[in-house]
Amino acid sequence: MNTLLNFFGPILAAGLVIGIIAGTVGFRRVLPPTKDKLAPPPPVPPEYYRKRRTSLIVGLAVAIAAAPVWSGPLGGADRLITIIERQSREALDYYEMPKVTAHLHRAPLTRRLILAKPDALSLTDFQTGELVRLFSQVPGVSSAQWTPSPAGVPVVLEGAAASVLGFLFGLLLAYLVELRRRYNAQWNW
Repeated sequence: MNTLLNFFGPILAAGLVIGIIAGTVGFRRVLPPTKDKLAPPPPVPPEYYRKRRTSLIVGLAVAIAAAPVWSGPLGGADRLITIIERQSREALDYYEMPKVTAHLHRAPLTRRLILAKPDALSLTDFQTGELVRLFSQVPGVSSAQWTPSPAGVPVVLEGAAASVLGFLFGLLLAYLVELRRRYNAQWNW
């Protein structure tokens, strides 16, 4: 089970589908039929460019809005928190450090893992550095640290970036399909 694929995969797929739909609507150009096949095509009406711009802007807005919806109401962020913190707890139990705790940085939620220990527990510099190194390698964690001060990039922004990436890839696919359709449209004999 890949933690990042479970969280970012649905957002990327949603952006891809939204990009394909927006690109299909935006890039579709219907020209009026001409009686003379050798005549140059008529000029493109300005409504075509307005429709394309509107379609792409609305599609981009929907793709960006998909990230907070996935993270919040649909529970993607909660699943990410549960998986990462459970894996961290299992690793701490394996290393026999039950008094050390690990949780993701919140407000805003990031993929940075915050390690904490009670004041009574004394760890050497080697142990603290090694725990940071080991827990930075937990799948889905961007980095681990002992202090919560540098927060990192929020998960919602990372999800929005993944959604925009999927949207752009969907636009590329829709554009290629439209080019193919336009190329095949010239062969109507």
